[in-house]
Amino acid sequence: MLKRLINSLTPNYSRLTNWAVFSILTLVSVFIRLPFFFRDYIDRDESTFILMGQSWVDGHLPYTELWDLKPPITFLVFAGIIYLFGKSFVVIRLIGALMVAITAFFTYKIGKRIGSKKIGFWAGVLCVLLQSMFGSIQGVMSEHIGMAFFVPALYILIKSDKYTYYLVSGLLMGLAIMTKLNIAYAVFLVGLYLVYSSFAKQHFTNGLLKLLLYGVGIVCVILLTVLPYHLSDQAEIWWKSVVLAALEYAGARRSSLLSLAPTFLILAGLFVLAWKKNYLDFKNKNVQILLVAILGVLFSFFKAGRINSHYLIQLYPILIVLVALIGSRILVLQKFDYRPFVFFLLVLLPMESYLEYTNIFNNRINRGTFFNGEGITVPQYLRSNNLETENVLFLEYHIGYWPLGTKPPTMAATHPSNICRSELFPYYDNPRATGVEELKYIMEEIRPKIVITRKNRLIFDEKLEAENQYIDSCLKKNYNILAEVEGAEIRQRLE
Repeated sequence: MLKRLINSLTPNYSRLTNWAVFSILTLVSVFIRLPFFFRDYIDRDESTFILMGQSWVDGHLPYTELWDLKPPITFLVFAGIIYLFGKSFVVIRLIGALMVAITAFFTYKIGKRIGSKKIGFWAGVLCVLLQSMFGSIQGVMSEHIGMAFFVPALYILIKSDKYTYYLVSGLLMGLAIMTKLNIAYAVFLVGLYLVYSSFAKQHFTNGLLKLLLYGVGIVCVILLTVLPYHLSDQAEIWWKSVVLAALEYAGARRSSLLSLAPTFLILAGLFVLAWKKNYLDFKNKNVQILLVAILGVLFSFFKAGRINSHYLIQLYPILIVLVALIGSRILVLQKFDYRPFVFFLLVLLPMESYLEYTNIFNNRINRGTFFNGEGITVPQYLRSNNLETENVLFLEYHIGYWPLGTKPPTMAATHPSNICRSELFPYYDNPRATGVEELKYIMEEIRPKIVITRKNRLIFDEKLEAENQYIDSCLKKNYNILAEVEGAEIRQRLE
């Protein structure tokens, strides 16, 4: 009976059309991510992107009213969604699910071209799962947006040698870089590989022309993001915020390289095994392109000195194809019926989604709405009790500024953790020099009437002793806890 069920759910690969595969991947993506459409925030970075996008819609270029450490295409995507559809968590997360499906579809196309439809299909399904599960990646991260440009660009390079394809690939690579700057390492190495592969065949002119078109596409996109700043005589803001601040950040907050070792060693072991057992054809041009892209992503992790869960979104789509090829080769050689195990794996992997479905239905029963989270309920509490909604400081749940229609008190407070990233202050001309000075300015000059914190938790990272000591002392002296709303404490300034 189990085999019949599995067979009925397994597609007829020979009859799969591109539209059918995209539809399946979209349905899987939406099903897994749907219950998270109704949360206030899933990752703090996504909340910041929404605030930056709203600021752009309101007429302020990124880095001029609010500030965050991402290239402008990330904020442009959010600004475009908000401009077209208004303030909607559901639409933002739905478009995020579509971006995941687009990335997975082109992962399928690459897998199909290098291996088979079967390999490509399951690589695409795994791509959706791995970009949607584990950690806080159910929201719309800059990595999701960037890979929706990067993976199609790789596929175009794999698909054809036509000159126009290199220009189109370069344009998409430029969009990827201006969404997530560290992907530039992978883009650069892929460009070097294009030159190498042409020179190896002694096609020198051909190789240089391809590289030129590839580079022109990238540079055009980058220049287009500079253009609004140039026209408003603010080009220096772009340079300092997009390039210099990113370089400073990468060098300032590195973790021990030992934390990178497990990921690097596992991948090295996998490819050494694939080489020794001849599971991969390392002479295949398309395999080489994927390997070069993987090396570029891994090098960006090395430069950053850490691997957060959402960083891996950049690795999964290009790695999954090669893992699928290796896995299929092993299964063929072992004559192993893998389908029951894959079936149960695919059923169990979205466990976070099942739990969240339960959460939103319970919330609907108990509170009459699917929407949940302190970023929604705290603004509702402030409004329903006629409390201050303008001069407010969210030290947690900062997506709350969005439904209130207000802004963070300073540029540094756009993302609460940026208050303490004093090494970045010079890149947006913050007149304060340290995190404590920034806090003193906010708490003693702006004097927010309402401050939102999280119950039973330090305001900032435990390593930031001076900042935590100051804010704790200030809150105890000048604020009383007016109410507790779920996990949030609403503090009101004492008159």
